[in-house]
Amino acid sequence: MAIYHIDPTDQKILSFLVKNARMPFLEIARECGVSGAAIHQRVKRLEANGVITGSRLLVKPQALGLNVCAFISISLSEADKYLEVVASLKKIPEIVECHFVTGKYALLVKMYCLNNDHLMEVLLRTIQKIPYIQATDTMISLDEAIDRQVWVKDYKSTSFTKAE
Repeated sequence: MAIYHIDPTDQKILSFLVKNARMPFLEIARECGVSGAAIHQRVKRLEANGVITGSRLLVKPQALGLNVCAFISISLSEADKYLEVVASLKKIPEIVECHFVTGKYALLVKMYCLNNDHLMEVLLRTIQKIPYIQATDTMISLDEAIDRQVWVKDYKSTSFTKAE
């Protein structure tokens, strides 16, 4: 595995792109005091080394009528069936995140539904019918107080091991 070093200029580039992925490279270049070509090369290198894994358009779920955000903790009857359960959960379009977690439950999923009836339908007719799901515990989000991308460190440099 190769070690990739993120220097202060890379960190500055990342901090701009995290805030606005559409920020023009020339504007980032002015802020960093380097050429537009240098920014382009650095971004390509960050992509090639797996630091930047893509960019995407974000849509507010409420704009699509998805007014209920729920977090569901899932316990499994057999922990070694985790991958099978996740494969089934991937088929449910309402689920936008799934995490394998420590603690009382094995999985934590985030999902968006049209309303509480839709949430109950997905829970009862889909999620709870998946083999090896033993129990669920659902929390409905009343407000999303913080919504942001990963924080880019202000340290002088960072290194990480690139998986090859």
